[in-house]
Amino acid sequence: MTLAQWGDMDEDDEGELVDGVLEEEEMPTWLHEMIVGWFVTQLTVWGRKHRARVAPSELKIAVGPKTGRKPDASVFAHEELPRLHDAVVRCKPLLVLEVLSPRPRDQRRDRVDKLRDYARAGARHYWIVDPQLRTIEMLKLEGKKYVVATVASSGRVRPAGFAGLALDLDDLWSACS
Repeated sequence: MTLAQWGDMDEDDEGELVDGVLEEEEMPTWLHEMIVGWFVTQLTVWGRKHRARVAPSELKIAVGPKTGRKPDASVFAHEELPRLHDAVVRCKPLLVLEVLSPRPRDQRRDRVDKLRDYARAGARHYWIVDPQLRTIEMLKLEGKKYVVATVASSGRVRPAGFAGLALDLDDLWSACS
C-alpha cells in the first residue's frame, strides 16, 4: 500500500502504514482518551497564543516513503501548517505525543519504532506519557536523534521550546482518577 492509498482509506478503517503494510493499532482505553483530551486542551490554549495548531488522534502523518503514523496528538507551528485538505500530512510537526498502552507490544512500538519514525520525519519534540507510571518523557530532536529534555511525574512542567506553556501534572493525574 502507498501513502496515497492509506490517505484515501475510509476514516473508519484503522491502522498505521509501516513499510507499505497496514498494521493494527492499539485500542485506546477511557484513561488513554482522557489523557489525550487533557493534552489537546492544554496545547490548544497555548497554540492560540503562539499561532500553532493542534490535531487530536487519527491525523495521518507521513514519516517515511512507505510509512505513516497517527500520533495521539500533534502540534504544528504556524510556519509548518498542513494544508486543510491533506489526507496525509507531509510537513514537520513541532510536537507529536503518544500515550502508552499497557501492552508490551504497544509500548515497544511507541518507545522504539515511532521514536525512530518521528525523528526521521523531523518532529522537533516527542512526548511519551505513561499512565501506569504517571510520567511524561519530553524528548527533543537534536540532529537526527531524540535526547531527553525532561522527565517528570508531578508538579508544573515548563517544556523547552514551548514558551509560556506550563503543564500541571498533578491536575492531569487528578483529572484521570
